[in-house]
Amino acid sequence: MLHIGGVRTALYDWLLARKTGGQFVLRIEDTDRGRYEAEAEQSIVDSLRWLGLDWDEGPDIGGPHAPYTQSQRLELYQDSVKKLLASGAAYEDDTTPEELEELRQRQKAAGTPPGYDNRGRHKTAEQIEESRAKGLPIVVRMKVPDSGTLKFDDVVRGQVEFDFSLLQDFIIMKSDGYPTYHLAHVVDDHEMGITHVIRGEEWIPSTPRHILIHQALGWDYPTYVHVPLILGSDRSKLSKRHGAASALEYRDQGYLPEAVFNFLALLGWSPGDDTEVMSRDEIVQRFSVERILQHPAIFDSEKLLWLNGVHIRGLALDDLQERVLPVLERAEADGGLPDSVARPLNRDYVRKLLPLVHERLKTLNEVTESLSFFFVDDVNPDPEAIPGRKSDPATATGYLQKSLELLKTVEPFEPEHLEAEFRALAEKLDVKPGPLFTPIRVAVTGSTMAPPLFDTVSAIGRDRVMERIEKALQLLATQGSATNA
Repeated sequence: MLHIGGVRTALYDWLLARKTGGQFVLRIEDTDRGRYEAEAEQSIVDSLRWLGLDWDEGPDIGGPHAPYTQSQRLELYQDSVKKLLASGAAYEDDTTPEELEELRQRQKAAGTPPGYDNRGRHKTAEQIEESRAKGLPIVVRMKVPDSGTLKFDDVVRGQVEFDFSLLQDFIIMKSDGYPTYHLAHVVDDHEMGITHVIRGEEWIPSTPRHILIHQALGWDYPTYVHVPLILGSDRSKLSKRHGAASALEYRDQGYLPEAVFNFLALLGWSPGDDTEVMSRDEIVQRFSVERILQHPAIFDSEKLLWLNGVHIRGLALDDLQERVLPVLERAEADGGLPDSVARPLNRDYVRKLLPLVHERLKTLNEVTESLSFFFVDDVNPDPEAIPGRKSDPATATGYLQKSLELLKTVEPFEPEHLEAEFRALAEKLDVKPGPLFTPIRVAVTGSTMAPPLFDTVSAIGRDRVMERIEKALQLLATQGSATNA
């Protein structure tokens, strides 16, 4: 599955392509057949689409370098292996898994670094053929120079130098005829004209291997951009306990793609100042790989939540409506309104309600709880919560009875007029507005926290508001009877 680190890398690829007028290519690397999952491949596509990372070439749209799925490009890899074998840069190896395990155990017992001992270099063609005839697994390994160093320039790290003595000959073609990542991506990068390889810094130790393959095939290698690690808020390796593991989980939790895009762009890259809230276009205009940071990025879930709220507040009302309707109309078990509420919802009614909660939403999923009491017939308030902290059941009962009398006649039933009339009632009762308004709020919404009271009362409607207040009075009466008993 495409984790957050992989999504960020793809986002940087996309930003570079869009900033420079380049091509963003989607390539499915599926040569590790033991780990391949069709669902994971689909999640990659869905994640990129949700974030708006559109590609110029890929499996679904084709392009000049098709096919874009590595399992369909095996002939290209096999041709490259033949060239490497013919030049002596690579060799066939018949070392069995059991022999490799025995080697590892000996190295462990001796306290020496684990690794392949390059024994396959000394096998003759006849020995390899005998092993092949016996059905033993035959792999192809790339030769690593016994001595010397390799230097390359990384956009983020500057010049990086590796000592060949620290590397062993590595597999480029597995016994099943599929290439390893080391070979496949090198061949594809060359064939597809890839100019920049952007990936996590954990791939830096493998880069000498990739450069060796390029050099052995007579190809120039691309520009390398190794981006910093992403750590959790406690500076440990990022894991699911620090937040969602994938972009699609954030989608399902009610985050906007614009907010996740904004957040991930800043997770290891700086625009050069303290700007945090940016549109997609602004990020494209300001992006450069040279401003990718060297130090690890800290994944701050609170900052992401804050950014999401900012982006939600920036949505036009029509746009917000289109995004929350699918949330509200989900099944109740999936976070939608109660199943008793008829679908589809009245779009005009939803649009009327959204301004009441627009400024309060931090995620789209919060809209269900924020608006649920507008749609259900029964809000089931807690009798103990109805009076509020500054009143008691008997006093709250009196306030609700007076409120009922006013609600029967007040006209027009509009927020501003309702508020004026109820503030006048508070003065008449010689009480501050809060103790009068709290019982009404709890009776009508079932909660002490709700959108502006009189906007809410107006939107719910006179009859339904009065029904809810009457039920609250019954609850208070029942509670009083139970207390007296």
